[in-house]
Amino acid sequence: MPVFEYRVRDRSGKVLKSQVEADTVAQVRDSLRAKGLMIVDIKAPKTGLQGDINIPFLNDRPPGLKPVAIFSRQLATLINAGVPLVQGLTIMQRQLEHKGLQNVVRKVRVDVEAGTPFSESIAKHPKVFNRLYVNLVRAGETSGTLDSVLERISDFQEKDLALRGKLKSAMTYPVIVLIFALLITYFLLTTVVPQFGGILAQLGGDLPVITRILIAVSDFLKTKTIIIVAIGAVIFFAMRQYYRTAKGRRVIDDFKLKVPVFGTLLRRSAIASFARTFGLLISSGVNIIESLEITKGTANNAIVEDTIENAKNVVMVGEQMSGSLAASPVFPPMVVSMVAIGEETGALDTMLAKVADFYDREVEEAVEGLTAAIEPIMIVFLGGIVGLIVAGMFLPMFSIINKLSQ
Repeated sequence: MPVFEYRVRDRSGKVLKSQVEADTVAQVRDSLRAKGLMIVDIKAPKTGLQGDINIPFLNDRPPGLKPVAIFSRQLATLINAGVPLVQGLTIMQRQLEHKGLQNVVRKVRVDVEAGTPFSESIAKHPKVFNRLYVNLVRAGETSGTLDSVLERISDFQEKDLALRGKLKSAMTYPVIVLIFALLITYFLLTTVVPQFGGILAQLGGDLPVITRILIAVSDFLKTKTIIIVAIGAVIFFAMRQYYRTAKGRRVIDDFKLKVPVFGTLLRRSAIASFARTFGLLISSGVNIIESLEITKGTANNAIVEDTIENAKNVVMVGEQMSGSLAASPVFPPMVVSMVAIGEETGALDTMLAKVADFYDREVEEAVEGLTAAIEPIMIVFLGGIVGLIVAGMFLPMFSIINKLSQ
């Protein structure tokens, strides 16, 4: 859509300059006059706002959490400084680096200029602004504290990013080391072992058990690798389809929470995420039923979602949700006690914030401890595999050399 630059005078006589999207000059003129502005001039249209680049692939790519968090904080700063929302959105559109988010902000700005509330405008883009974001903005609009709500959202998203980063680092390191260990093992078994096996076969003699096992595994991998990969792919896609069913998701998510070490880490992360999300919604003025429903949608674990759903049902009949949380294997007694105290004192949001901070530290300490423990374990594991292969190949060589020297 073409973009027109214009200059107008407001009722006090002050000259204002801005840009607006429209199909024709007449539309721009009618829109400005409807706002009671005196038109000074309207310049010829451009292809887009300054800095826009119309690349469909980039414009359609949804942004991650970090660009949205930056957008929220900067927009909150502009609004807090007295900049009108439409002008703030225009400024943000110009300086955003992510083209996908820039395109979304442009559409939101157009809707807001047309009189649509900000919360309804961003609700049209659920891939960028989720239900949590929309409800918080709606609460901020109702209470007249949109700037502070946007700052809270930004703080929440930054902490969420930090928590995800910790979990990602905890999960990524052992997976990468394990993959390298498997690749090295595969290389040794399919390249080095066959060569030694051929030499040993020519020299003759009885081979140790470990050597015979290594040669058998090597022969199997050389001829059956494709079958193994195919079976692995079938199992992966079967598990993926099973996870998409309600029963499968509950079974697998429950297993995740019970896995030694990693299950504890996931449980602590889930508690921190629940407490921070639920507390933020309550402190922003969203009613408790709606808050629990939104929080359930951000849990990403069927067991945690069921727990929150049960708590919501309990609250709907007028009872305290702490009793429902106590029956769940996810929430430990300390969390249940703090929620109960918050319900009794009317300071539930404060208690939830304390729970979130505590479990953030717990996750950080768990990640550091896990990383420190995994490194030597993986080194020993990889060294053991290589040592086993070396021993299996050189033990018969020593035996053959001893026989030849006699």
